[in-house]
Amino acid sequence: MTRFALAATTALILAASPAVAQTTAPQTTAPQAAGSKASDLTPAQSPARTAATELGSEAWLRQRGETYSAASEAQQDPAEVAATAELNARIAARNAAAERAESESFAVFEAESARWRTEAARLETERAQWEADVAAANAARARYEREHAAWEAEMAACRRAGRVCLTAAPQY
Repeated sequence: MTRFALAATTALILAASPAVAQTTAPQTTAPQAAGSKASDLTPAQSPARTAATELGSEAWLRQRGETYSAASEAQQDPAEVAATAELNARIAARNAAAERAESESFAVFEAESARWRTEAARLETERAQWEADVAAANAARARYEREHAAWEAEMAACRRAGRVCLTAAPQY
């Protein structure tokens, strides 16, 4: 059990450390005079952020080694620009084809869904009709059985009385 707890704790720490590292505030190293503390600094010397080092600004990115600036037209390689344009065109064509395929498959799905709903409605109507037919057949059978039982009772009464009974059985 202790091995499992140790392994689980280690895995949790390893999994959480990148997230913690990404959420910690950046540390600035302000030069301090020997023997002074950060609380002894004047507001002019404090490492407070200025407008140039706001989060996401170019200076802020440069401090972290992330720099990007587009080269001027004269500095760009025409072959590389052409290759990039051709790659972008292929990506756009592939995206358009994927969008067409998606819209076609959605249309097929909608058509099949409508067909299924129509078929389900038809089958539900047939089921309701079948249930109505069964109910009518059961009612007719019950009526027949009642009439046949009444006829048999009448025939038995005739026989007990010693009469000749000429009534016919119910016909259906």
